[in-house]
Amino acid sequence: MLTYSTEDTLEKSRRFLPGGVASVNRIAEPDLIFVRGSGAHMWDSEGKRYIDYHAAFGPHILGHNDPHVNSSVARALEQHQSLYGSGTTSLEARLAEMICGCAPFIESVALLNTGSEATYQALRLARAATGRDHIIVMQGGYNGWHNDVACNLATPLAELGPRITGEYRFHPISAGIPAAHSQLVHPVNFNDLESVRLIAQQYPIAAIILEPILQNIGVVKPAPGYLQGLRKLATEAGFLLIFDEVKTGFRHSLGGYASLAGVAPDLAVYGKAIANGYPIAAVGGAKRFLDLFVHPDPARRVLLAGTYNGHPIPTAAAIATIERLRENDGEVYTRLEQMGEWLQTEIEAIAQHHGLPLLVERQGSAFCLYLMDHAPRDWHDLAAHHDFTRDKLLRMRLIQEGIYTFPVPAKQWSISAAHTQQDLEQTVRVLHNVLPSSIKP
Repeated sequence: MLTYSTEDTLEKSRRFLPGGVASVNRIAEPDLIFVRGSGAHMWDSEGKRYIDYHAAFGPHILGHNDPHVNSSVARALEQHQSLYGSGTTSLEARLAEMICGCAPFIESVALLNTGSEATYQALRLARAATGRDHIIVMQGGYNGWHNDVACNLATPLAELGPRITGEYRFHPISAGIPAAHSQLVHPVNFNDLESVRLIAQQYPIAAIILEPILQNIGVVKPAPGYLQGLRKLATEAGFLLIFDEVKTGFRHSLGGYASLAGVAPDLAVYGKAIANGYPIAAVGGAKRFLDLFVHPDPARRVLLAGTYNGHPIPTAAAIATIERLRENDGEVYTRLEQMGEWLQTEIEAIAQHHGLPLLVERQGSAFCLYLMDHAPRDWHDLAAHHDFTRDKLLRMRLIQEGIYTFPVPAKQWSISAAHTQQDLEQTVRVLHNVLPSSIKP
């Protein structure tokens, strides 16, 4: 097997890959090359071990290289060995049935490869179903890389302006997006029902798409009644409610955060934890919407195509992951909640002992350390009050001490089922040492 030294690998990556990485959102200091992952741990090319709370932006709900998932993948390699590109397979049918069994509002499902593909298809379905073109997105939310949603993620407040009731200017996060998209996309702040109501009165809205918890800027939760209010507004105004559960789905429950909130979206998008790190995504929802993919009228039919959709390997991984998550009436989720609660209590105790301006906002196994005196309610609140500089310093110190969380401020931490009490206790010991010197004013 061809191997390179750390410096050789970094040099070749910088020479042949844009930015030296395969996905530019991975650009972050320090420059590390990971060579192995097992359970809750990763090892870099120098042999250093880390307790992993990044989980590859969240998909490793069971930890790296879960034996049950890997053995299912090995069987799929032996039995299928190929991508057929014609007809269907028993794996596709089984996975679709399993996903539809996770929540009553999922009557049909389309299998895709990435979360961005899935949000793209969900918006197409909404536009085809309603005959409308306009969509509402969340300031501070992330729904993929395509033109309609690649906007208004972490917009500096100097550009965004003060909090308003209504829509914010379309701020693209990529070059190459046609200006026409800014006329169809209406960003609003999370937890702001009145802005959604106002925009729905002004424009023919096809859909609102949002993470039910904003988990690309940490863990920003919906206010009581917010999601229920969106459901009511969508029904009254005739647009679709789309939950982007790429990060929240399967991590918080088999039915996603929608099930925990008791709110049924028209469509939901899944990815990340659905296959414990293997590349797969899905759009699920009411059959009348999914059937637009096969509508008899070509003028109303939505194109669903993708050679790798339902590829046997990630499909087998997803089946095995859901099997593990279903075991013993969802015992995995019970244990994840217990670990999350224990770690939150310990971190907050450290902060209180040292008089540090820190709180932990958590949903199950996902949490974020905010350096402010209250839980953020939206991007404006977070951008105005969180100490991004000290957050970055804390993350760098933790990496030095063998605790890996993505070294960008206000990014989610993720606990996996593979974490042990010993891992959590070691994390707390390290935090005892580095928190006071990293974040004390």
